[in-house]
Amino acid sequence: MKTFKKIIIVGFLSCFIMPALAQKASWIWYPGDFDIYMSNVMQNRRTERGSFFPVFWKMDSHYVLVDFHKEFNLSQPEEVKLFVEGTYNVKIDGQAISGFPKTIQIPAGKHKLSLKVYNQAHVPAIFVQGKTIGSDDTWLSTFEDKEWIDQSGKVSDKSGTTFVSAGSWNLNDPNQLPSQFKLPVKPMAAVSRKKNDGGELLDFGRETFGFIKVHGLKGKGRLSLYYGESPEEASSEEKCETLDYLDIDLAQKKDSVMPLSKAFRYVNRQSSGNVTVDSISMLYEYAPLTERGSFKSSDAELNKIYDVAKYTFHLNTREFFIDGIKRDRWVWSGDAYQSYLMNYYSFFDAPTVKKTLWAQRGKDPVTAHINTIMDYSFYWFLGIYDYYKFTGDQKFVQDIYPRMQSLMTYIDGRKNKDGLLEWMPGDWIFIDWADKLSKDGEVSFEQLLYARSLETMALCAKLANDTEGAAKYDKQAKELKAKIFDLYWNQNKNALVHSRIDGKQTDNVTRYANMFGIFFDYFTPEQKLAVKKDVLLNNEVAKITTPYMRFYELEALCAMGEQPYVLKEMKNYWGGMLKLGATSFWEEYNPDKKGAAHLEMYGRPFGKSLCHAWGASPIYLLGKYYLGVEPTAPGYETYTITPNLGGLEWMEGKVPTANGDVSLYCSKKEIKISSAVGTGKLRIGSKTMPVVKGAEVKEVSKGVYEITIEKGRDYNLKYSG
Repeated sequence: MKTFKKIIIVGFLSCFIMPALAQKASWIWYPGDFDIYMSNVMQNRRTERGSFFPVFWKMDSHYVLVDFHKEFNLSQPEEVKLFVEGTYNVKIDGQAISGFPKTIQIPAGKHKLSLKVYNQAHVPAIFVQGKTIGSDDTWLSTFEDKEWIDQSGKVSDKSGTTFVSAGSWNLNDPNQLPSQFKLPVKPMAAVSRKKNDGGELLDFGRETFGFIKVHGLKGKGRLSLYYGESPEEASSEEKCETLDYLDIDLAQKKDSVMPLSKAFRYVNRQSSGNVTVDSISMLYEYAPLTERGSFKSSDAELNKIYDVAKYTFHLNTREFFIDGIKRDRWVWSGDAYQSYLMNYYSFFDAPTVKKTLWAQRGKDPVTAHINTIMDYSFYWFLGIYDYYKFTGDQKFVQDIYPRMQSLMTYIDGRKNKDGLLEWMPGDWIFIDWADKLSKDGEVSFEQLLYARSLETMALCAKLANDTEGAAKYDKQAKELKAKIFDLYWNQNKNALVHSRIDGKQTDNVTRYANMFGIFFDYFTPEQKLAVKKDVLLNNEVAKITTPYMRFYELEALCAMGEQPYVLKEMKNYWGGMLKLGATSFWEEYNPDKKGAAHLEMYGRPFGKSLCHAWGASPIYLLGKYYLGVEPTAPGYETYTITPNLGGLEWMEGKVPTANGDVSLYCSKKEIKISSAVGTGKLRIGSKTMPVVKGAEVKEVSKGVYEITIEKGRDYNLKYSG
């Protein structure tokens, strides 16, 4: 009996001339599998003081056996190249081809090409390239579950197996295996070096991320590297969060690159024995994104806040949207949801949104909330419909909808007798990092997110052609919304109370449910005004000290036209970090703290992340609520522009979309607009009728005017703001 070893076949040398082939192809896999695999690889790189620090939730894996196929109708015979990661067989019209062919001939006419791939260690993946034939996400795939369904949700094969659209990304080089994917790096030098205690403290000028490279390493003993986001952290050999030890015995000089990437600004180099080093540099690791969104204004401090926010966000955009580059370097759903929103107004990196959503969700069966956190499951739902709204990508919603259904089924199964959600064993109700924030009983914030997620399910069910599901989820959402206001609205406090315990309202009012209720548009106009006055602008209600929830608090205020107030808050809060020397924005900032207390968190002197994705929210606020650009139909087929200077003399910027940018300049007397997408509606307030050439100005209410913005035209409008 023959023994077959696992074979990983790439197929051809890199000298193969790809431009001769007309059909663009990419590596494909079972949907979500590469994303799950890569998130496992990335998230398990975390270390704490040299110790492996794994995630504390269930990690899924890829399917090890996957079948891919597609039917073609060829006008002439075609030679097709095959690149496969794994052991595989090939069939044409159900007839197997012997061996592991690297090139096959497909005759003219209608034919079905199938590849079945096995790979235990890595994701089964294929790259098929011919003149007209190419692997992409129109191919169908199955993990042999014997329940084949096409992307419309209908059973499509008599064999009783489930086919779904294959997954793909921008991996378009057949010679680069998906499992070998790495982010690019570039060399960078420290901006200063200062001797200390027999070693040296290196400063790279600002927060950064990558691999330390040691040049001219020689001798016998230990090289110790202590990393810090602050000089205090790097100098604390006993308490710094991350470090590297390198035990060496080298007679000749040698360069060495540390195996794991780290976040740092400062590096403290120490050595024992007779170890010597010529110099130290770094390989800066980055996501190769194009900076599309922009913002600039008459306020220099605000401009710096925007620039640092974008740098912070880019550092935390890696293979996925992560929380922070020092720790945790994990794919947290609540953090990622905010990253999606910031992304739509900066890089518009749609593939990383999809990859992150697939990775977070994992596989069925569902046995816990995403990241074990109840609220984080809800943010996941919201992120999917937002993605559709900004990109118009209905196919992604259809592909991921079955996993939306199974997660919602899990959540629905955890309701109590009153139809509400409360803590159950295995759950973590997070909400925010805040002292004395009660999670007991039925918390109104969770019910609000639950209702919004049910609304999202109804919308996505329609996109997935599930009319029965759409009706069911819509009914659930309406019933829950009514229940929320029956059970939590307190007329005397003009607010939703924080929770119910033993069937009764608590006296506690917090900002969370109330600010979400504003931009969810759940309140009446009268309730909104009352909540703004008695909650959001009420200093007696516990203040928020994390950028995470400041994001939503300031969004709620912007949604009610409080841009002048929010501008002051951004300058005070994010400007406060800049005044303390921040080069990226932090996980938490409390202006009342002093000195080294700003570095503390989780009971550790340097536990706080000084580069956290949720600290970059000014990107979103300035794009959506100051430049005022927002889609009103999927993919910006239609959109609105409602600029609000908020006390600025002028501002200008670009908002990216899937099909081009919307550019805007706005002062108190002039607005200039250029758009490469859809049909927009500019809405502004003016004391007199605005003047613009070649466009009709309509007064939609007293002192409020509307102008239609057509794709490909430039507009220059004079008004009296």
